[in-house]
Amino acid sequence: MTIRNARTGGQILIDQLVAQGVERVTCVPGESYLAALDALHDSPIDVMICRAEGGAAMMAEAYGKLTGRPGVCFVTRGPGATNASHGVHIAMQDSTPMILFVGQVDTGMREREAFQELDYKAVFGTMAKWAVEIDRPDRIPELVARAFRVAMQGRPGPVVISLPENMLTETAAVADAMRIEPAVSWPAPADIERVGAMLASAKAPLVILGGSRWTDEATRSIARFAERFDLPVATSFRRASLIDADHSHYAGDLGIGPSPGLKARIDHADVILLIGGRMVGNAVLILHAARHSDPAAEADPRSSRLGRARPHLSA
Repeated sequence: MTIRNARTGGQILIDQLVAQGVERVTCVPGESYLAALDALHDSPIDVMICRAEGGAAMMAEAYGKLTGRPGVCFVTRGPGATNASHGVHIAMQDSTPMILFVGQVDTGMREREAFQELDYKAVFGTMAKWAVEIDRPDRIPELVARAFRVAMQGRPGPVVISLPENMLTETAAVADAMRIEPAVSWPAPADIERVGAMLASAKAPLVILGGSRWTDEATRSIARFAERFDLPVATSFRRASLIDADHSHYAGDLGIGPSPGLKARIDHADVILLIGGRMVGNAVLILHAARHSDPAAEADPRSSRLGRARPHLSA
């Protein structure tokens, strides 16, 4: 890494977004992050100015869902941040990589009920994967790179970064961070063999699709998989696009108000293959769908995340 000449925090911040390959940001401009807006003006990043923070955050969420890399949104403090919380909540529930940058009051005014002051760690701590405030410009590359990693790694989700106004105007000589790529995980060969064996012995199997970062090739592959093994396929909430509704093996959508026939199929399924899903992130699980009366099964902490079905294989 090469130490660059002193830059303002706002310039360092935007340089990190360029280094991470960000091509577009959404925002509602605010005076709390003017230094970042100044740097955006001279950057190659396309800035989409929005009328309301909720729409800006939801557009960033959609961008992350479509590209697999974090959608980036800038909003000002107080009501600007709380208006954007709708998009953060959707990103968390939909496992979408997203980063929300929020202007913050001057560090010297914190804890004094300054105009539109909020504790963003407290406000977003239970809604995002990570909420952090950057208090020094020399830490911007480190924390922005970490934000990209957190947003994309494991189960994707939103990160909220608070930007004190004075920090963005202070200067520092610091190197840019390297581009972050998420580590890719794969099921073990033995787990794949167990999945095949369990599906082969099932009398009433069902596949449920969910999760994020699906590619066109992956959706085509899952359709071929269903055809090859004659498996009915249902989609989870907000994931109806993962298989064509005209496909011969499409079983229905498990979003709001699923059909009684599909609910009955789930109740009578002996094996359920869940691929992705907001309950477990991007994972493959085999579930026995029968309701458990075994106290040991009910005590399994994983069961609270998967309704009343206990996972028998997680990969």
